[in-house]
Amino acid sequence: MSEQQIKITLAQLNPTVGDVTGNAAKARAARETAKADGADLVVLSELFIAGYPPEDLVLKPAFQSACRAAIEELARETRDGGPAMLIGTPWVEDGKLYNACALLDGGRIAALRFKANLPNYGVFDEKRLFARGPAPGPVTVRGVRIGVPICEDIWLEESEEYENVVECLAETGAEILVVPNGSPYARDKADLRLSIVVARVTESGLPLVYLNEVGGQDELIFDGASFALNADLSVAAQLPAFEENITTLTWRKTADGWRCNGPSTAQLEGDKADYAACVLGLRDYVRKNGFPGVLLGVSGGIDSALCAAIAVDALGADKVRGVMLPFRYTAQVSLDDAAKLAAALGIRYEILPIADAMNGFETILAPVFKGLERDITEENLQARARGTLLMAISNKTGAMVVTTGNKSEMSVGYATLYGDMNGGFNPIKDIYKTEVFRLSSLRNGWKPDGALGPSGEVIPVNIIIRPPTAELRENQTDQDSLPPYDVLDAILERLVEREEPLATIIEAGFDRDVVARVDRLLNIAEYKRRQAAPGVKVTRKNFGRDRRYPITNRFRDFGKALPAPDETLVARTSRASAEAFEG
Repeated sequence: MSEQQIKITLAQLNPTVGDVTGNAAKARAARETAKADGADLVVLSELFIAGYPPEDLVLKPAFQSACRAAIEELARETRDGGPAMLIGTPWVEDGKLYNACALLDGGRIAALRFKANLPNYGVFDEKRLFARGPAPGPVTVRGVRIGVPICEDIWLEESEEYENVVECLAETGAEILVVPNGSPYARDKADLRLSIVVARVTESGLPLVYLNEVGGQDELIFDGASFALNADLSVAAQLPAFEENITTLTWRKTADGWRCNGPSTAQLEGDKADYAACVLGLRDYVRKNGFPGVLLGVSGGIDSALCAAIAVDALGADKVRGVMLPFRYTAQVSLDDAAKLAAALGIRYEILPIADAMNGFETILAPVFKGLERDITEENLQARARGTLLMAISNKTGAMVVTTGNKSEMSVGYATLYGDMNGGFNPIKDIYKTEVFRLSSLRNGWKPDGALGPSGEVIPVNIIIRPPTAELRENQTDQDSLPPYDVLDAILERLVEREEPLATIIEAGFDRDVVARVDRLLNIAEYKRRQAAPGVKVTRKNFGRDRRYPITNRFRDFGKALPAPDETLVARTSRASAEAFEG
């Protein structure tokens, strides 16, 4: 490093939870790239050596030891005089477990910094895993004082519970802030991240490097999209989203402090970002769990069509198998559209009629059902026969079943347990039906970089414009059982994402009876959602990670105006008098 510059390599990589050896190999390769670039420091993301989030795996002593051993080995390798390495790792010290960043340089662990502000909301649960670290000072790399706030350390304002870590670092002489992150993707989250970083840069007067991991981990998707801001809030660099990237930034010291002018990549937004997240989530779930490929029921409907397109984009056509499972209610147009979809995507496709299975079930059940009218039971049997056959093929071949229910269906329970809900992973679980239509139309004119599927129209237009139907009885459509999807999804977004009271939704112009019915369906379907396959999270509040409601739950919102709090009933006491009262 010359006196007035420092080169920092951002290693936006895709670690795998629990693969300590593989993650260390990725870190080692990134350092070799940084070394070839003449870098002084290579930075990896939060808890990189463990993979993020490790959840309760990080409490396992053997796992803690494996992570430490890998960090120590990487530290020894820095004796070669190459770049220092800043890498996230769990770390046990004085009997406490910390979310830490280790600075490796000169053949040793030159410094450790512990995360001070532990998130405990949404998908995060770090307070039950880690001890809170002390307010940190900067670390020194080649004579430059680097502040290392870890992820949430830049998100929270100072309070009785939280440290203002950035303020502390600025006051103790930091010159550049380097922030390792494990920040999951959610729709429009890039704007939120930028606003947080702008606030920290403004209050500290320091440039900031925001390094995020990339990749899928169960439901969570990490989109990368790492970036850096100069102290004057100009963009110093912007890395691509949804892909691994290693970029070396050259920072030069000017009269106004450190400054960088690096590459900037245009970012995906809106539906394009959601689609890319679904592709990455399915790809990593399949690959990281060792499945040789996937299969799915192709019905001629839009949900399975979109899932098939996502699967081919994620894995390639040779790793995707489509199965049409027709019965007497399956229309010829569904058979035709399913065949066209399979041909456009280039996937293996076969037709397995389920009439023999249905006849067998009905014969077995005839004595039990004697004297009872046909009803939804027979409709659900069709879904369960299909689910059984798909799982049999999965067992025989090792391919994972992709389940295809959208968020609208998951919300109101318009799905059959052990039937169309069968499967290992659902790429559209957090995508409402109206969004399924949009993403399908989008895919016919665009695909993300790195997608393995063909370009052009892959989802037949007739699938997109045809009224949705489960085809479980004659002339059935979804709207026989549900409100129009534009109305349903607008109500669900208010109930699920915003947690609005029914009275507020009704006041916004929605029909009272429709709102009450949707709310009821949402509540009684919780037991189904608990048994659903995991799926990609793209909204701020998905089922499972974010929205955790009890199955047994008698509370109901009846849509009445909410009473105002009666403050006259609340005793205003000091802590001392409260303690005296309790005594």
